Amino acid sequence: MDTVSIAREVLAALDDGATIRSVVERHPGFGWDEGYTVAAEIHKLRRARGERPLGRKIGFTNRNIWAEYGATAPAWAHVYDRTLAYAPENRATVSLKGSARPRLEPEIAFKLKAPLPAGVSDPARILDAVEWLAPSFEIVDCHFAGWKFKPADAAVDFVMHWRLIVGAPVPAANARLPELADQLRDCRVTLSRNGAIVDRGVGANALGHPALALAHLAEVLSRQPQFEPLAAGEVITTGTLTAAMPIAPGETWSSRYEGLPGVTGLTLAFTA
Repeated sequence: MDTVSIAREVLAALDDGATIRSVVERHPGFGWDEGYTVAAEIHKLRRARGERPLGRKIGFTNRNIWAEYGATAPAWAHVYDRTLAYAPENRATVSLKGSARPRLEPEIAFKLKAPLPAGVSDPARILDAVEWLAPSFEIVDCHFAGWKFKPADAAVDFVMHWRLIVGAPVPAANARLPELADQLRDCRVTLSRNGAIVDRGVGANALGHPALALAHLAEVLSRQPQFEPLAAGEVITTGTLTAAMPIAPGETWSSRYEGLPGVTGLTLAFTA
């Protein structure tokens, strides 16, 4: 198996908005270790062409959607300067040019102010390493036809990361961390398209707690020496709180958060 050739093939599919055949189906025995080996090669290629890593995305933290995608565990990928954008007024216009079959996920993003070690399981202690939290929308995209893929294919395909739009940040230092931890777990989100509600979710949909998704990622990275551990300054988005919904140019989507002081929601208008 030529991991460099696979990496170049997947990166070309990203650049062209194209689809390819499942890597797992072509290479019997291809599992998570092989998937992240390819992901490391892709990361090298993206950095070599000038892309700068700014954080990570954690995918498949919402077990409610595992059956739809055949997922068996959370997975992660890098977020780059070319894929991360900010919406400080909680509104943005995003072109979908270059995407294949994009979908939208309302999430909660964190920025780290300190490295997050493995082995921390108390949400309040995890939040002590957080500078701010914010509403986010991740636009996910799949480079396998019909969104049909095997679990390890996700590691190869950037864990479906295409774009991350982060709304107005709320400083974590201004909150009592045990209280904030409860609010993050219990907060409610409503996802709407053109003003009509399409789905609802709660903070606990992300591995039981968005902060626990951070802890899960730190633990996974402790077993992956080919990647850097989580560091101060990284922006981490922790997984969808609702179903991932197909999006198209001409649509306007919005999220509304309740029970999380300072976090209201985010609105995106999509163009071709």
